[in-house]
Amino acid sequence: MQGVRYRPELLEGLPEALTTELKKYEDWFLLEPPKLKAITDHFARELEKGLTVEGGSIPMNVTWIMRYPTGQEKGRILTADLGGTNIRVCEVCLSAGKRDSEQRQRKYKLPEEVKTTTKEALWGFIADRIGSFLTESQSNISASNPLPLAFTFSFPVEQKSIRSGVLQRWTKNFNVSGVVGHDVVPQLEEELAKRNIPVKLVALVNDTAGTLVASRYRDPQIKIGSIFSTGCNAAYMEECRLIPKLRDSGLPEDATVIINTEYGSFDNERKVLPLTPFDRQIDEESTHPGRQIYEKMVAGLYIGEMLRLVMLKMHEEGILFKGQDVSRLRTANSLETSFLSTVEMDMSESLNDMKEEFKRGLNLELSLDELKACRHLIGLIAMRAARLYACGIAAICKKKGIHQCHVGVDGSVFGKYSMVKGRATQGLRDIFDWDSDRLDLIALNTAEDGSGVGAALVASLTLDPELEDFNMEEM
Repeated sequence: MQGVRYRPELLEGLPEALTTELKKYEDWFLLEPPKLKAITDHFARELEKGLTVEGGSIPMNVTWIMRYPTGQEKGRILTADLGGTNIRVCEVCLSAGKRDSEQRQRKYKLPEEVKTTTKEALWGFIADRIGSFLTESQSNISASNPLPLAFTFSFPVEQKSIRSGVLQRWTKNFNVSGVVGHDVVPQLEEELAKRNIPVKLVALVNDTAGTLVASRYRDPQIKIGSIFSTGCNAAYMEECRLIPKLRDSGLPEDATVIINTEYGSFDNERKVLPLTPFDRQIDEESTHPGRQIYEKMVAGLYIGEMLRLVMLKMHEEGILFKGQDVSRLRTANSLETSFLSTVEMDMSESLNDMKEEFKRGLNLELSLDELKACRHLIGLIAMRAARLYACGIAAICKKKGIHQCHVGVDGSVFGKYSMVKGRATQGLRDIFDWDSDRLDLIALNTAEDGSGVGAALVASLTLDPELEDFNMEEM
């Protein structure tokens, strides 16, 4: 399959036991075009099901972002983004007619304990960082002149309006008590008020929806916004008349709204995804077993862990790292996706850079045969993730009848793992059977800043006096 073995000659001459073992992993991880197509077809049906009143495993959350920006948005807006690693606070200045923005930002490290603490501790931590940013930037604001705040909250929420969001469940490795089933906006507002921080929360935004808005702001061919990072997700604009669960909402016939799919939960029922024993182990040992099955096969939070489990299994079978101290390899989540990316960048005959990376990261001394084998394993695992990622994008395109568009993709896996884009694009080619001499009809492009500029644009649209404020609670 194209792209799996970038240097086939590197595998020549390996011991028979090693090549036999690698063949087993090829059988597990390689996804041929018919399988990709079957996954995509089931995926598209599940997206449709998520829009119904009954729903399904994919939430298909209504964001209440009813239109795209026009380029005339203006104003000064504060944004705060709760990510998996950091809190990022930005002050964004939008200029009408320029389709451009200026921003100042600061990232604050999110301590691991905050991810599993109480609601007061989580929202208090975020409020403190917002306050610190405003103090450092000496912003000219007061209680009588509060700064509009857009809060990017990248977890599944049910929104009754642009200013509310009830958390459906925590994902990634978050498990903060007292938040699931509650509206996160008043919880954050309470902590901001305690500290007399002069901001007004005007919009709750998912990072995926923000990515779609920010990318569309610069590129009118954008039809999907996507995240390929710690987690994976996508958003697109849907016609309200095609959303059965909005049938009684009283929206105009021609109304549209951005859907935050939250499709990391695709196939929680395990009907079509090709789960290996390692996938099952990752799921069982995760913070939320049985959930986000698709995300656990694709996203950056899990790719490194997959490699660790595979190499550890091969060591225990006496195939890799014989007689070496593998204590670091036994540590859960000790390999980040950046490790795979760095190793795959080494295209030399000797693989010296890869050898040094294994020594530095895992304190392992690898022979050339072991280096070749591990490099092949990394290619297999990363290839599978990228091709499965393509299924989600393809499913939205199939559901919407999109034959050609641009996709704005944000996230560290897509942005920093240089081989991901080509592998995902090849997956799209295999799903849609594009002629080999045709350009990519669905182009994966690096996204604009969704949690900063995108969130600010959403806030600007919300503040537009001409924009009708649809609110299900008032219908």
